[in-house]
Amino acid sequence: MRFLFAGLLTVLTFIGSAQSQTLSTQRKAMLEYWNKPTESFKIIGNIYYVGTNGLASYLVTSPQGHFLIDTAMPETATQIEASIQKLGFKLSDVKYILNTHAHMDHTGGIAQIKKNTGAQVVSGEKDKPLLEGGYYPGNDDEFVKFPPVKVDRVVQHGDKLTLDDVTITANSTPGHSPGCTSWSMTVKDGDASRSVMIFCSATVALNRLVTNPTHPGIVDDYRKTFAWSKNVHPDVLLAPHPEMYSMAEKRAKIAEGAPNPFVKPGEFNAFVDKLEKDFDTGLAKQTAEAAAKK
Repeated sequence: MRFLFAGLLTVLTFIGSAQSQTLSTQRKAMLEYWNKPTESFKIIGNIYYVGTNGLASYLVTSPQGHFLIDTAMPETATQIEASIQKLGFKLSDVKYILNTHAHMDHTGGIAQIKKNTGAQVVSGEKDKPLLEGGYYPGNDDEFVKFPPVKVDRVVQHGDKLTLDDVTITANSTPGHSPGCTSWSMTVKDGDASRSVMIFCSATVALNRLVTNPTHPGIVDDYRKTFAWSKNVHPDVLLAPHPEMYSMAEKRAKIAEGAPNPFVKPGEFNAFVDKLEKDFDTGLAKQTAEAAAKK
């Protein structure tokens, strides 16, 4: 069973009492998949997977402390903390919690992990009010709310955070959320250096693109992200949902002395090209539906 947050577009738009049981069943199944535990492991260089089976969380280590990128759901924060410790790292050494975007399946655990580590929370500027309010813009469904958390630092495109010899760069990739931020870095892979992109997302998901859009300028935001992506060519694609980059299949191919299966130049661009086509389809559909209601 594979779920993406985009699947909630269908799940959350069920209406009527006759469908309420189906909605509850869908949500329960999705949460079970998202929250199912999985073993932490080294992806490449100093990047480790510490998320769940269905939601990604990444630990980027350095001698002076660590970055944690995304935190999955509130109920899986303890899993992430345990995964970090199982790898031999201390929670107190997590200095920054970086967020890709302010949706509950990637921010839910931030409040707990911030409290237990004392780390600074960093996000895109336009996602700060969402994180501090614990909500999805324009959607008052309790299901998509999450524990609010204070943001210590906001970043703009090109801003950098450094711990020892590790530098992570913020890339503004709005659309999926108003402050959607993709995080890039360079890591060592044996004798080679590899560029890594932890891409925020560019699915339409629950977003309204026309007629009272989810956030102002949302269509232009998506277009900016798609245009930016055409000039970016990382060696390694990572993302908030592991199935977005076939994490399980690649993980199964990790072997001593073999090429790292996560190194796949061109994968990022093919992935975002597909997202752009899906976006165009979604925009056309919403535009037609809006016209039909007039």
